[in-house]
Amino acid sequence: MKSRYYFLLILVCATLSSQAQQTAGELRTLIVFFDGLRPDYITEGNMPNLFAFKNKAAYGRQHHSVFPTVTRVNASSYSTGSYPGTHGLMGNSVYFPQVNKAKALNTGNALEVDEIAKATGDKVLTAASLAELLQQAGSSMMVFSSGTTGQALMQNHKISGGAVVNPDLIRPESFKDRVLSEIGTVQSAGNKHIWVANALMKYGLRLDGPKVSAIWFGDPDGTAHRDGIGTATAMAAIKTVDEQFGRILADIEAKGLANNFNILISSDHGFVTDIGKEGLGEFLISQGLKKDQASDDVVLAGGAIYVKDSNRELISKIVLALQQQEWVGGIFTPARKAGDTKGWVPGTLSFDAIHWDHPERSSDILVDVNWNDAKNDKGYAGSSFARGVAGHGGFSPYEVRIPLIAYGPGFKKGYESDLPTSNVDLVPTILHLHKIAIPEQMDGRVMHELLTKKSPASAPTSSKVRLVETSTKTPRGKYTLILEQSVLGRYIYLNSAKVVRD
Repeated sequence: MKSRYYFLLILVCATLSSQAQQTAGELRTLIVFFDGLRPDYITEGNMPNLFAFKNKAAYGRQHHSVFPTVTRVNASSYSTGSYPGTHGLMGNSVYFPQVNKAKALNTGNALEVDEIAKATGDKVLTAASLAELLQQAGSSMMVFSSGTTGQALMQNHKISGGAVVNPDLIRPESFKDRVLSEIGTVQSAGNKHIWVANALMKYGLRLDGPKVSAIWFGDPDGTAHRDGIGTATAMAAIKTVDEQFGRILADIEAKGLANNFNILISSDHGFVTDIGKEGLGEFLISQGLKKDQASDDVVLAGGAIYVKDSNRELISKIVLALQQQEWVGGIFTPARKAGDTKGWVPGTLSFDAIHWDHPERSSDILVDVNWNDAKNDKGYAGSSFARGVAGHGGFSPYEVRIPLIAYGPGFKKGYESDLPTSNVDLVPTILHLHKIAIPEQMDGRVMHELLTKKSPASAPTSSKVRLVETSTKTPRGKYTLILEQSVLGRYIYLNSAKVVRD
């Protein structure tokens, strides 16, 4: 009996060891983005699937969106593990004078992204993406998105060894007929979120598929923009995407792949209620600082202001005029010298201080709108002096602070961390888990604190909050700009920027 027992024990151990080796060799990653997901949306009532998943996973309590807190900036930042100063996608709207000298381009439209690619020799981004790095390592990435075509494309803009599947864009083109024949149209699925979830489960959640799959749900962002935070339609949209997440988890379990998939969940930004009445372009025109909407003397790309020939006198006039407006928040300009936190215009902070110092694509001025802590009629805190119903893009903590949830064989279970993290940290962590070299120019770090394996001695274990401040006197009083950073070793995270006027 003893010999039989020992034989069985050895057999079981050998089987478990074989399974462990198999799992290690067949590790996959699933990235899930919920567009515009505030952390306070994640409750048992609002999102039962994500709420339950969060409670058993590793959770980053101090996770950050990348500023400007807009969709395509964060899609590019996560996909490259870098900030705009490195990857070169400066906003949702971008200015490439070689494409159009007087007008910004909309990166939400894949066709306009294609124009940038053509004009720049396929350098829409000036940093390598995860998809490119996987292709170099002999693997691939597939992107599934129910958001804009441009947002989908920024996650794998070169279609490097993989694919992009979006209701309005499927690349490579040769993959389109197969997708439509095998999963049908959006109309046949019921809605775009169900359709992309179906596509992910068909092509991404399999061991003979891509090494990394990413799914990006366009809600709750789209509905909240239109109807507002906490409205019945916005909450229904949250329910819908949570249901699709539940289907994805069930599919992984049904296929017996729970030990193969690491799942990382984040968002591109939070959300605030808009209460503003002023517009940047109209203001500059009314003050005689820009000729008209179509003129190329001053070109706007979101909050980025490009002044023709970088005329320093006009730049200074624009900054001074904006500093006197209550609806204007932080103002940023190029540093006086490399690495300086102060901008060269009095009262501004530098692009270096906010990771926006691209050597070729940064503007002359970057302007944020002001914000406050006021609650809307549904009880959600955070208001912005942008125009509209509800939105994002600013430097308030309500737009910067987002959820981070990680679960799978590589991550701790039921663990919460207070170390700061950012969307730029996702890809370095994924590369580390897949044992792929991390490029030196990548800005993000490996989130060792969330991993099951012991952190290296060199990994930072504590952070501190640092305030960076500048001020200037204007004809209407003192303008003070305060940037709050979290510092973790050599890594600097941006918490918020606040303006005080006396």
